Amino acid sequence: MNRIILIKYGELTTKKGNRKLFINTLYKNINLKLKNLNVTITSDLSRMYIEYESSEEELILKKIKEVFGIHKFLIAYKTNSNMDNIKNTIKEVMDNTISSGRNYTFKVETKRSDKRFPMDSMEINYELGEFILKNFKNLQVDVHNPEIIVHVEIRIDYSYVYLNEYDGLGGYPVGTLGQASLMLSGGIDSPVAGYLAIKRGIKLNLVYFEAIPHTSLEARNKVIELAKKLAIYGGEMRLIVVPFTKLQEEIYKNVLENYPITIMRRMMYRIMEKLSLKYKSLAIVNGESIGQVASQTLTSMNAINSVTSIPVIRPVACFDKLEIIDIAKKIDTYDISILPYEDCCTVFVPRHPIINPSIEKCIEMEQKFDYETLIDEIMNNLLVIKIDENYEINKYEDVL
Repeated sequence: MNRIILIKYGELTTKKGNRKLFINTLYKNINLKLKNLNVTITSDLSRMYIEYESSEEELILKKIKEVFGIHKFLIAYKTNSNMDNIKNTIKEVMDNTISSGRNYTFKVETKRSDKRFPMDSMEINYELGEFILKNFKNLQVDVHNPEIIVHVEIRIDYSYVYLNEYDGLGGYPVGTLGQASLMLSGGIDSPVAGYLAIKRGIKLNLVYFEAIPHTSLEARNKVIELAKKLAIYGGEMRLIVVPFTKLQEEIYKNVLENYPITIMRRMMYRIMEKLSLKYKSLAIVNGESIGQVASQTLTSMNAINSVTSIPVIRPVACFDKLEIIDIAKKIDTYDISILPYEDCCTVFVPRHPIINPSIEKCIEMEQKFDYETLIDEIMNNLLVIKIDENYEINKYEDVL
């Protein structure tokens, strides 16, 4: 039998005028994901089809599970569009799938896009149901809650038979909703925020603020490993390493003891705005969650946001910590995030950070040092690394 992987778009089919863009982008993303495998991919407005070598099936299915924009996918069996061929295919599929040692309930569902076919969907369901009952004594019809659904799609050139569907990741194909910059720390929250942004079709630049020697190369490598996990879903990404040491040291010399986190975040947002303009990002994404510590209160967010006009997206803002951890474990970032290497957001945390900062007080303290010159120096000394899921640490490639 000719096996083929059939992909269903789901949410993409509601996009009307943008439908072709979404499907073409999904096609490109799948093609990139399977670029080293022997596949042929074709598509139309309702389905995508992947022909492949049977020896590569398991690897192809694994990679398809990592692509956003797919509602359902399945292994279908391709046959000519006549009832005898369809019946023979159903028999062969079920012989290879169901056990003769137990009873099953089933129903047949037919979609007939080729209206020239001489029978309508209900007539096809009835005839195929009779055929299955005749050939499989351990099957009974249950149209309401069957254990097995025999799907038949009758199209102009071919028909497809399949039993099981698998859930895709859903969301939108990466790149259809523009580009944003993710503030990626070594913590649990920001990789999850990045994953959720990618799910909505956003292509990400990754930005990591480091303060060597207060932070370590191990901390940078930890972030690179997190970036590689995100690249599984988002494709190749630009990781921008920001040398934050001098600016962070000036902050701690010149601001009140309880304000460093607030001022530091304001400086980060100023740098993020410059990076967004430089790399054509339309928004800033971060892992902030609404809470009662440091920069997570609404008052703090307001004081920090006031320095930028770029939209700030906080995908996990209303998640509780356990929900965030569940997603982190699902995308395999949790064990990396809990490695004991501090980033610049945690290395100088004051004992009692202010939770309701004043914007006026922030401006007053920022006037005590020349942060603009320091930011200009930072922008001239960025390290930019291309990251994909197979990137090898310490083989940095500067793409400035």
